[in-house]
Amino acid sequence: MPGHRLVPAILAYLDGIPYSEIYGDVYHSADGGLAQARHVFIGGNRLPERWRDRRRFVIFETGFGLGLNFLATWQAWRTDPERSQQLHYIAIEKHPFSRADLESLHRQWPELAEYAQALHSRWPPLVAGFHRLLLDEGRVVLTLVLGDIAECLPEIHAAVDAFYLDGFAPSRNPEMWAPPILTRLNRVAAPEATLATYSIASTVRAALTQAGFVCERVPGFGRKPEMLAARFAPRWTQAPRVKIKEEAVERRAIVIGAGIAGSAACERLAARGWQIALIERHAKPAQEASGNLAGIVMPLLSRDDNLASRLARSAYLFTLQLWQRLGGAGKAFMADTCGVLQLADDAEHAQLQRDTLADSGFPEDYVRWVGPDWVERKTGNPSSHGGWFFPQGGWVTPASLCDALLDACGTQLQKHFGQQVASLQQIDGEWVARDADGKEIARAPVLILAAGTNAALLPQTQELPLQAIRGQVTHLSASALPPPPLVVCGEGYVTPPVHGLCPVGASYDFDEDRTLRRSSHDENLQRLAQVLPQALTGAVRNAPVEGRVGFRSVSPDRLPLIGALPDPSVPITGSRLRDVPRLPGVYGLLGYASRGLIWAPFGAELLAAALEGEPLPIEQQLADALDPARFALKAYRRGGS
Repeated sequence: MPGHRLVPAILAYLDGIPYSEIYGDVYHSADGGLAQARHVFIGGNRLPERWRDRRRFVIFETGFGLGLNFLATWQAWRTDPERSQQLHYIAIEKHPFSRADLESLHRQWPELAEYAQALHSRWPPLVAGFHRLLLDEGRVVLTLVLGDIAECLPEIHAAVDAFYLDGFAPSRNPEMWAPPILTRLNRVAAPEATLATYSIASTVRAALTQAGFVCERVPGFGRKPEMLAARFAPRWTQAPRVKIKEEAVERRAIVIGAGIAGSAACERLAARGWQIALIERHAKPAQEASGNLAGIVMPLLSRDDNLASRLARSAYLFTLQLWQRLGGAGKAFMADTCGVLQLADDAEHAQLQRDTLADSGFPEDYVRWVGPDWVERKTGNPSSHGGWFFPQGGWVTPASLCDALLDACGTQLQKHFGQQVASLQQIDGEWVARDADGKEIARAPVLILAAGTNAALLPQTQELPLQAIRGQVTHLSASALPPPPLVVCGEGYVTPPVHGLCPVGASYDFDEDRTLRRSSHDENLQRLAQVLPQALTGAVRNAPVEGRVGFRSVSPDRLPLIGALPDPSVPITGSRLRDVPRLPGVYGLLGYASRGLIWAPFGAELLAAALEGEPLPIEQQLADALDPARFALKAYRRGGS
């Protein structure tokens, strides 16, 4: 959904009922919005009966609107002692309300206050795309899809148990009810799925019948004598797009690498009830690339809102969600959401930055343009051209975050620190990790490789096109320079003080030198002069070389490798990703480059969702762009294999 500019809903009322001026229709029946939600959508799908004794239940709504159907469903699920273990709720909304408007609207239903307040606390910036919101301690997962349904529906990867067809009357919002939209619902329908809607229009019934739903008129709500209920019972055999996994699946995994990638994987799997054996060659976590004093957390923007920007946006926003779940930045782990300022290089670049924001329509709680005067007041830089300011961005100490992620796993995590994996062998459907003496360290049916540049030491990843790139960070005493109150970046970056030091970085070197060197230090000081020129005093120039060297794992397209790893020993026989043979039970969380702090939580959520057969947290197109098999497939298409 590149380049889609959201147009938020405007709060209005008609005879006391929330009203959309865009569609010329009310958001719910005059006979009561909450009662309508309970009768039409919850009752029409035979809930709560159908989610009982289930590990997971998935609902898909075609118009989130006020969020009333969601809140009513959440309440019904929570108050049912026989509810499913987890509730997934997917909702598409083209014109979302702001958080402030939702807070105002939801005051009409005080009986939902607990649920509404929790939703408000997680409500995202109004930017297009998929937003994965973790609610009710992760037991309720709302995947809020902001955009046009014609663009969004083909990108949803899920097995839906119940459909809520909402979105104003078909005569007022014909695009939502168009036959090509309704017939596409069968692509995401699970076996025995049900559907409910207040509309009984003949065109709606015909399209649903064509999609494989058996429709029935049933008693309606309020002044509408009838509504539509349906069940998915296609007359043809349909291969499921998503493998639905229930209790019979053995949830055990080995994770190799206790940096930010591996630690996030452990937390996301443990949250789903998995038992994890974490193997790390060092005596404690975050000793390689994740060992830096501070890392930067910010999204990526581009004029055309390209694939990399969309992925980074999803990763950044989910990272902020997960931080809340852990207990908050600066509370559960060492971090500060002080904001990140990305300075323009020159006047021409500044104009490009302004034009990008004008085209995108991004809200100011996500990013805003700040001029030279603002920059000078905040940072003391007298010569900037302005820049982008990300108010929710900041810095984090990766080792502290790793500790928080691993602590959240509780007893479901078994740590094997100070142990090096020398060999991996699959025996009777399980992967067995052994040390150099042949002694077994751990075994499990699922193997996740998250060892950064060290993954290349294992045969399962040696053919992946990953490169180790050296990065040297300079540490300057906060007393030697005017420390900025926020992260300032351009070609390089400088953070506020962390343990009395301001990290400045970082070099980008194509060698294997692990020692600190003067040349890289001087390069970092040049970068500092670009973003904070007044900081480059004689004392800073003559300061001793202090800092840290790490190695980033980078792929050719600079995107991570997240998912099932290809099997290079088996030939590819087709032109699609699904045609690439995979190593059974082997997955990668690799190639995070210099954005590991946002890729790690997001990549872990994406992989865990795929392993569980849950709805994916992003567009299918974006998930495909991260598939580790993409490079093998490209080589095959070029005739290279």
